[in-house]
Amino acid sequence: MNYELRESVDPTMWSAPEIAPSVLSADFGYLMDDIKAIEGDCTFLHLDVMDGHYVPNMSIGLPVIKSIRKHTDMIFDTHLMIDNPDEYIAAFADAGSDYITFHVECSKDPLRTIELIKAQGKKAGMSIHPDTPIETVVPYLKELDLFLVMSVRPGFGGQKFMPEALERLKFIRTQLDSINSKALLSVDGGVINGNASDIYNAGATLFVTGSTVFCAPDKSKAVKDLKACALS
Repeated sequence: MNYELRESVDPTMWSAPEIAPSVLSADFGYLMDDIKAIEGDCTFLHLDVMDGHYVPNMSIGLPVIKSIRKHTDMIFDTHLMIDNPDEYIAAFADAGSDYITFHVECSKDPLRTIELIKAQGKKAGMSIHPDTPIETVVPYLKELDLFLVMSVRPGFGGQKFMPEALERLKFIRTQLDSINSKALLSVDGGVINGNASDIYNAGATLFVTGSTVFCAPDKSKAVKDLKACALS
């Protein structure tokens, strides 16, 4: 299905691209060193939480988030790739999350999940698996502060960007604009300098990237380069 941006939409109407480095690709032996290396260039920090059930991998949890919250004022963009997210929202809010993003596939009642997040005084985000029809999320968009399009199958870092994600971004961008939503449109997976411009022109405003930043010898420069490529 080919989703085209409305002719009246100009990418310059959107905010300049923000980068949310994913700590999944950081060196956990030097985690705060890695975070401090990008702190001056990024507002957001992306925290991937995996439970080994919804995705075939496990990652960080509450203790790590609580620990790093003490040492940085960055906005914590917590991405819950877990079953039964409702049970854990309060805990992740208390740990210091600012945005809490759950997967539509994991919630029995997405509107209730959104309400639970907002009741904690946090920003509500929703994500979608690449295999889930994108139209599934339309009824929830007006309630969201962030929508995350997965451009890889969630679970592991270092995967290649799925080109079909661009059409899904365009579709969500058009839907958000049609309801005058100020929600961030985020993308996660395989984001590199070579596709940043296409991703930005498809409507994304928050770029989640792990290895592109945290595996670079100069992490600050990597963030600046990615922003420049997005706007090129």
